[in-house]
Amino acid sequence: MVSAAGGIGYPVVLKASGSGILHKTEKNLVAVDIRNEEELRTAFDEIRNNLGDEPGEGILVQQMVRGERELVIGLVRDPQFGPCVMFGLGGIFTEVLKDTSFRMAPIGEREALEMLDDIKASEILGPVRGLKPVNRDLLAKSLVGLSDIGMSCDGVEEIDVNPLKIDPEGNPVAVDALVILADSD
Repeated sequence: MVSAAGGIGYPVVLKASGSGILHKTEKNLVAVDIRNEEELRTAFDEIRNNLGDEPGEGILVQQMVRGERELVIGLVRDPQFGPCVMFGLGGIFTEVLKDTSFRMAPIGEREALEMLDDIKASEILGPVRGLKPVNRDLLAKSLVGLSDIGMSCDGVEEIDVNPLKIDPEGNPVAVDALVILADSD
């Protein structure tokens, strides 16, 4: 863990990992902006204690991604409509504001770009308070990629990339993701 953090370079993030862990933040299984070895060891112990009997598979060390804006992208397999792609405000705002846009897969780049303009807070994608505009083309390609997964991988029930942070250069960076597979015999 210490060598991994040193290789990545501080600040780092620690987060519990495991197929049974769906919501890390609510269970205090994430520590962000860790700046040195002492903070790293303390955060590791806290996460391990918070895991309790939770079936964890380890604790990940990741680069701390800076970004003022958080988005969400995802894929859901609806029983009636099949695979659907989702885009919206991320982080805690996903559930609080419910500002999202959906399209049935397959989608192309044109439909993905339309999704970006569908949310009420679409202006957040532009140059805001000195921040660079979001790389819309790269964000649209991410949505098309989710659509492609939905069309080609029947075993994927859901993908939730949240948050998808916008780095200082305007590029989307997936910070955390949840993939739920279909039950299989």
